Amino acid sequence: MDNATTILAEINGNIGTVGYGLAAIGPAIGVGIVVGKTIESVARQPELQGRLTVLMYIGIAFTEALAFIGIATYFFMTN
Repeated sequence: MDNATTILAEINGNIGTVGYGLAAIGPAIGVGIVVGKTIESVARQPELQGRLTVLMYIGIAFTEALAFIGIATYFFMTN
């Protein structure tokens, strides 16, 4: 029983850093998918490059909002 208490005491730290690291994986994958699909779409219809690029940037902005939510949660949990 005393050994389990010692192990818990060693783990007792700020787990928010790990949480933000895990939360950043999702937006990174999302941005990769958005950019990849935009490149694929421009290859199929080059005349739509301007419109697709704008839509890509909007998609990236929404996807990166998830990363901002993750870092805000990190700061919320640390204080």
